[in-house]
Amino acid sequence: MSDSQQYLTVSALTQYIKRKFDVDPYLGKVYLTGEISNYRPRPRTHQYFSLKDDHAKISAIMFKSAFAKVKFQPEEGMKVLVVGRIGLYEPSGSYQIYVERMEPDGIGALYQAYEQLKKKLAAEGLFTAPKKPLPRFPKRIAVVTSQSGAVIRDIITTVRRRYPIAQIVLFPAQVQGDAAAPEIARQIERANATGNFDTLIIGRGGGSIEDLWPFNEEIVARAIAASALPVISSVGHETDTTIADLVADVRAATPTAAAELAVPVYNDVLLQLKQDQTRVLNAFQNRVQRERQRLAKLQASYVFTQPNRLYEGYLQKLDQLTQRLKQAGQVQVNQAELQVQRVTQGLIQQTPVHQVRQAQTQLANLQQRLNRSAQLVTQQKRQQLAQAVQSLDLLSPLKIMGRGYAFVTDGEQVVHGVEQLQVQQAVTIHMADGQAQAQITKIDGGKRNG
Repeated sequence: MSDSQQYLTVSALTQYIKRKFDVDPYLGKVYLTGEISNYRPRPRTHQYFSLKDDHAKISAIMFKSAFAKVKFQPEEGMKVLVVGRIGLYEPSGSYQIYVERMEPDGIGALYQAYEQLKKKLAAEGLFTAPKKPLPRFPKRIAVVTSQSGAVIRDIITTVRRRYPIAQIVLFPAQVQGDAAAPEIARQIERANATGNFDTLIIGRGGGSIEDLWPFNEEIVARAIAASALPVISSVGHETDTTIADLVADVRAATPTAAAELAVPVYNDVLLQLKQDQTRVLNAFQNRVQRERQRLAKLQASYVFTQPNRLYEGYLQKLDQLTQRLKQAGQVQVNQAELQVQRVTQGLIQQTPVHQVRQAQTQLANLQQRLNRSAQLVTQQKRQQLAQAVQSLDLLSPLKIMGRGYAFVTDGEQVVHGVEQLQVQQAVTIHMADGQAQAQITKIDGGKRNG
């Protein structure tokens, strides 16, 4: 090995190779097809994955700005067509493709996105959720569509012709382009927030799948699902079916059909009202006639013509019950008289005069004994009470205080010893005839001195 040989650093070699990649005209824009591998979705950031076929694999990166334009959800194993440039990542020395555009291989990107979103929303139940019924006689109808398109003109013309008393309020929105979907969703929310509409119509005229795509966006589908107003969707032609059509409460083939679904024919309503009025009057007259016949039949019955027949049977039954009551009462009286007679005879045979006299004598003796006992007990209780009063009087603190004694308190607390006192402390002296306020100037015999 010659000492004059110059060695390159790894960084220098990597930079040289990177330069080769950057200036190669064939690697600046590459059209590549392959299967997605090692794909792990990363929300709101750059996406890293690989593209492979049966014999080779290349790393791929798609920056957030480019990935936001992809209309479908990439999946592991999906075959795709990508456009990008080949570059070298210097820290690892590996080459990769920087993807700028991507679409499914063999199927349009929009159709793929449509099928994926349709599958997702179907799994959440947005298509099978209960549909809100359309009000039969709406007063105010909100319309979310383009201000300059034919849709609003067709709806206004149809409503004025069929049901001119309904009011149409336009919530203008773009119906084509990248900004259309958020604007449509925002206007749907505005119409609901206003709170005084009966029906909501959304739609636009025909066009390609790209033109109709705002009505296939998830934000519009969820705005329709969250709407408290019943939604009629009229997007494209009769053969076009968008996500909005599937989520809406009613789908109309054309804007004119949407207006016809939203309102009845005014003259038909008037005719139906007149027919209903006639039918109600006829039914009422028939009912009155039947009730009059029923009344006449009732008035002709014996209840009203011979009312005394109502209570004839009751009068006869009353007489029978009265007779039975008298007979039963007489039987009871006779039995009671016989019993009184038997008891009287028994009392006459056993006169208790002697027993009464003995009982009277015994009662007098018991009364005397009771009186003596009561007097004796009363005298004993009085003596006990006097002794108790004398004892209480001897123990009374007032009597002790009357002999010159007093007690000291500090607020509400009684002072039991000098250890509870401090110099300059204010105390109250309680005596038999009143109280005096004092201040401690000196303490002897305690733990504190001053």
